[in-house]
Amino acid sequence: MSLLLQITDTAHKLADTANHLSQTGTTAAAGDTLRFGDLLVKGGVIMIPIGILAVLGLVIFFERYFTIRKASKSEANLLMQVRSSILTGHLESAVAICKNSNSPLGRMLQKGLLRIGRPIKDIEGAIENIGKLEVAKLEKNIGILGIIAGIAPMFGFLGTIYGVIKIFYDIAQSGNLSIGVISGGLYVKMVTAAAGLFVGMVAYILYHILNMMVDKVILKLETDAIEFIDLLEEPSK
Repeated sequence: MSLLLQITDTAHKLADTANHLSQTGTTAAAGDTLRFGDLLVKGGVIMIPIGILAVLGLVIFFERYFTIRKASKSEANLLMQVRSSILTGHLESAVAICKNSNSPLGRMLQKGLLRIGRPIKDIEGAIENIGKLEVAKLEKNIGILGIIAGIAPMFGFLGTIYGVIKIFYDIAQSGNLSIGVISGGLYVKMVTAAAGLFVGMVAYILYHILNMMVDKVILKLETDAIEFIDLLEEPSK
């Protein structure tokens, strides 16, 4: 009977010990949870230029996005007003309407109106030249996104090389090959590579989004310019 009591008491003690170890392990695991910010910090100094590229890319994208979106708004009302003024012979009114619109199409039409009286080819050439300038304004800084898309992964690769060098340096300093020694270099290697690829991929996508938006604006400007030229040729038909 006493032997049975001893076995039962021992079993209870083992169960309490196991429960205590389980709780301790859970607490330690919770305390060792790696946060996203801490993970970025483990990438080392290479994360600084990658972060700068990420912020620069976002600033350029949003600034260009709203600029291009503003330029792509419908100008059907502007064309109607210009058409009405031309047909009634009020060219100065048409020029004022274009000037007040403060839009790429308005500046193109204004240049064409100021050339009325010259051959149609001269008017077309003037409108085309202003159109090129307006497109260049819309494309301003978009190329930087393309550069970021190419450079960011290179910084990630540089971080990979730096991480490998750090691993061998730490091994040489400590004299052993434990996971604790090489973990620092592995963090630098993997975090910088992932961050560089991510920033480069996002910049590549944003670059092409802006280019597609610009292409739509160009198509619309060309269509409206053709309609304007047709309007100028109407009286002579």
